[in-house]
Amino acid sequence: MSISVDLDLMKQVAAITRRAGAEILTIYATDFDVEIKGDSSPVTLADKAAEDIILPALESELAVSFPIVSEEAAADGHIPDFTNSPFWLVDPLDGTKEFISRNGDFTVNIGLIENGTPILGAVYAPAHDTTYIGGAPGAFMDVKGAGYEPISCRAFPDAGLTALVSRSHRSPETDAYLERFTIADDIAAGSSLKFCRVAEGVADLYPRLGRTMEWDTAAAHGVLKYAGGHVETLDGADLSYGKDGLDNPHFVAYGNGQLPPV
Repeated sequence: MSISVDLDLMKQVAAITRRAGAEILTIYATDFDVEIKGDSSPVTLADKAAEDIILPALESELAVSFPIVSEEAAADGHIPDFTNSPFWLVDPLDGTKEFISRNGDFTVNIGLIENGTPILGAVYAPAHDTTYIGGAPGAFMDVKGAGYEPISCRAFPDAGLTALVSRSHRSPETDAYLERFTIADDIAAGSSLKFCRVAEGVADLYPRLGRTMEWDTAAAHGVLKYAGGHVETLDGADLSYGKDGLDNPHFVAYGNGQLPPV
């Protein structure tokens, strides 16, 4: 099966992320409660409210219909059979720790996977009112509703790379990995925004040597892919989707350049 992803479909999916983001911001302004899930990660009413908007919209509002794998539903044991079909990967609120600490670096993420690779990605950062989309027509960014403009990765600067590191999950392993490069600057950021910063050409490299799930990365991977970037495992293979357990291996996301040999 081959899916045609056009700009209209990309914008429709982005509009769903924005509606979920509006609900997230409503809760962000309140004194919300925090629960702890079985995997020891935090969850809030916003995670659940956003998912309640996204799932019915994907099921009923688009011309295409595919199985949906979404973080909170999966945590409750609801994972559909997607083995012979394209499927959606949804993280209704990526960066819950950032949401709780109120630093603004959280996102809504919807990715479409076909044959193990993202073919559409939509990422919305509600606190920044910034939307990123990627698909066959290219990668685009909308800031505060001003309209979608094309984005692309920059060439690796000769003077050194700008690396993005996780605000909540930086590790000694990450620092050791970055020692392989000439790093001019490193920036701490949260959620899938790290991929998007590379996609828009303001950073070059994001290594993640820690646990992530497929819904954490799929949408922003789609944006970065169509901006000319890459997401690879540490042995140089493309990061793929639909894996058993939906866990990702360690990976590095990067822009327009070459990584040194392992």
